Amino acid sequence: MHTMKVQTKYYNLLKSGVKTVELRLWDEKRQLIKVGDEITFSDLSNPTDTFAAQVLALHRAGSFDELCNIVSPVQAGFTTKEELINCLQEFYTPDAQQKYGVVGIEIKRV
Repeated sequence: MHTMKVQTKYYNLLKSGVKTVELRLWDEKRQLIKVGDEITFSDLSNPTDTFAAQVLALHRAGSFDELCNIVSPVQAGFTTKEELINCLQEFYTPDAQQKYGVVGIEIKRV
């Protein structure tokens, strides 16, 4: 089973089902995830608050900008593509995106 810590705002959106896609770098840890796997998500500010979800799909791209052509920003918890790109640039540099690529992990709570 996989685990992921998520900032409270986005954790709550995932937990409620409003956000159905978690965006990450396609790094070594994420490359181990397969469709059908289960992920336990936890709130970064309250690690005892968790829920499990099943991976429905893995949407890969070279950058978050490209990923927005595959995944709607709304599915990822954002209102617009610009909001999504601006937020994710705080976490993931263009160099890191180029090195690893990115993934939208589509989930459903179990």
